[in-house]
Amino acid sequence: MNRFGLLALQILVGVAGFAIWHVLTFYPVLGQPRQIQFFFSTPGAVLARTWTEITSPEIWGHIAITLQETVLAFAFGAAGGIAFGFLFARNALLAAVFDPYIKAANALPRVVLAPIFALWFGLGIWSKVALGFTLVFFIVFFNVYQGVREVSPMVRDNARMLGMSERGLLRHVYWPSALTWMFSSLHTAVGFALVGAVVGEYLGASAGLGYKIHEAESVFDVTGVFAGMLILTVFVVLIDALVTLAENRLLAWRPRGPQGRN
Repeated sequence: MNRFGLLALQILVGVAGFAIWHVLTFYPVLGQPRQIQFFFSTPGAVLARTWTEITSPEIWGHIAITLQETVLAFAFGAAGGIAFGFLFARNALLAAVFDPYIKAANALPRVVLAPIFALWFGLGIWSKVALGFTLVFFIVFFNVYQGVREVSPMVRDNARMLGMSERGLLRHVYWPSALTWMFSSLHTAVGFALVGAVVGEYLGASAGLGYKIHEAESVFDVTGVFAGMLILTVFVVLIDALVTLAENRLLAWRPRGPQGRN
């Protein structure tokens, strides 16, 4: 299937979802429409509120703050995950020593850390960046670590026999092997960076999309909550598209799949 056909199907699924939502909130399928609308609002009301929000200058200040927190958490978390993933994968003793501590840190519920980060860094952006960092770091770390470990010993040994230095191995053997794993994790990490920012804002902030959603929820404004979620979704899709663009540029050497995509 070509790209436009796939895009048409994706749009069709979204339209079908909104159509089902409309039917369930306007017709007595699951109960009285007024009661259902109290809990789920209506697609028309949500789209209208979303349009009102994005055409208002106020919302862009909140979007800018959340976007800044997301980008910083994503950048720091990805950089740290890549660096430590390579370091641990190339040093078996170091990986063995720190293995239980990494697993213990990864097992911690991130929501529990939010109040601690707020205490340490205050209610500004850095407490949200720290929370997002903890979500992004481990996703990227484990994928890069596995990607480097997946290098065939035969390929590595043959490269050494041909006189390749450690720097050459890193550039021409380990790095290409880790790239596919790394970008696979970055697609997931984008969403988690935003989750960290929004959860941090939800728990304690004076600005940001998470703050706006919490503000709407506190007055039972379901339409406002869904509008905020829709805006968040759009931004995640846009950021993920940028990651995909970078992936296609850096991994242009990969064989193309059966559908002509990298």
